[in-house]
Amino acid sequence: MDTEKLEGNAATAIIGQRIRRGLEREYETWQENVNAAAADYPGFLGAENSPPTSLQPDWVVIYRFDSIAHLQAWINSATRQGLLDTGRKYFDGPATQQVVSGGTQPKDPLVTVVVTHRVHPNHVDDFLDWQRHMSQEESNFEGFRGTELFRPIEGLQDEWTTLYRFDNAEHLDAWLASTKRQEVLTEGEKFNDFKLRTIDNSFGSWFAFEENGKEAPPPSETKTAIAVWVGLYPTVVLLTLALSPLEMPLWLGLLVGNLFSSFIMSFFTMPYYVNRLLKRWLRPSPGEPAAKSNLVGLGIVAAVTVFWGVVFYVVTTQIWTLP
Repeated sequence: MDTEKLEGNAATAIIGQRIRRGLEREYETWQENVNAAAADYPGFLGAENSPPTSLQPDWVVIYRFDSIAHLQAWINSATRQGLLDTGRKYFDGPATQQVVSGGTQPKDPLVTVVVTHRVHPNHVDDFLDWQRHMSQEESNFEGFRGTELFRPIEGLQDEWTTLYRFDNAEHLDAWLASTKRQEVLTEGEKFNDFKLRTIDNSFGSWFAFEENGKEAPPPSETKTAIAVWVGLYPTVVLLTLALSPLEMPLWLGLLVGNLFSSFIMSFFTMPYYVNRLLKRWLRPSPGEPAAKSNLVGLGIVAAVTVFWGVVFYVVTTQIWTLP
């Protein structure tokens, strides 16, 4: 399949939901079942769950399909409606939904703001001019990484949707709280019927696979922690061995070692070792059973851990004794 064509036709739904306190774990299990059901529908490319953070107060699920038609078939399906009926006991109020068609997937772990506007048909030209002004002002702020504007989608969404991307939350907050943004908002007062949602993807750079013309969603927090551990152990031990001849005091050795390990983990260990080794476990294909994927993945983790443990035992007791 032509990945550029796929990217251009792909459709993404961003759904936010407040969850009743104390029911978060049950909701997560329910949402995983919903995502598994979505994977059985034609055109499914992926689904991502994101718990609340300091940037996003809602639980967020993102669905990505290869076309609006396939996304609409899932969103309006009897299967999904039935699952929503069983999950309503977890919801604290109605959900919000934004849909975008086409667009590009960012290659870096950016913070994204999704803004939806209701625009009267007679005001579309004014709205587009106002959006251009907003984008021009926004591009002058540090950390700005781009903006995309999406028209309403007939039969699925009446609102215009805009995506703003910044490199981190601090730079985003500087823009959102700026007097310049308030001035532009005042100029577009007739477009003040909007909803704003922030999506934090701050850990994406360590898990940046590209599959089928898209950036796959990040793995769960548990998988992330295990994967980092798999990469961190050999990195730290090898650095300790490499730096030991310098005989630095403990405080300085840890300072230098942590600095080097951060760079090595980010630019070598994670992308070229861990991501490749655990690729099928961190991001299994939509149709692969979760039990099988977890069994294989944890088996690889166990085997690699034993391997490095034996290697470093031999090296540090038989070949190289640390001072």
